[in-house]
Amino acid sequence: QVQLVESGGGLVQPGGSLRLSCAASGSTFSSYTMSWYRQAPGKERELVAVIFRSGSTNYADSMKGRVTISRDNAKNTVYLQMTSLEPEDTAVYYCKARHVRTFSDYWGQGTQVTVAS
Repeated sequence: QVQLVESGGGLVQPGGSLRLSCAASGSTFSSYTMSWYRQAPGKERELVAVIFRSGSTNYADSMKGRVTISRDNAKNTVYLQMTSLEPEDTAVYYCKARHVRTFSDYWGQGTQVTVAS
């Protein structure tokens, strides 16, 4: 199993940038596909980005071009770099790990991102 802790959220003005971090511990980080999700008030949780062990990535159309997901296996950390943020991006952002063999999913507690003037 793996424990995930997100950080880097906060208040940012429209058009601003933010980098979220997800630190993993308790297992072999390289055995997991890592993803970022978000959930805005009154909306369902949605996938933002995913990065595979190969380094290949996929992004949701809603944020494509404005976000970059990356991972550093040596540091057991996955990042989400966000730019050109808009009020509609306000949400709790969650980190998720999926074990490539057992398919077990593990979630972090989330970090709040608020985009407002």
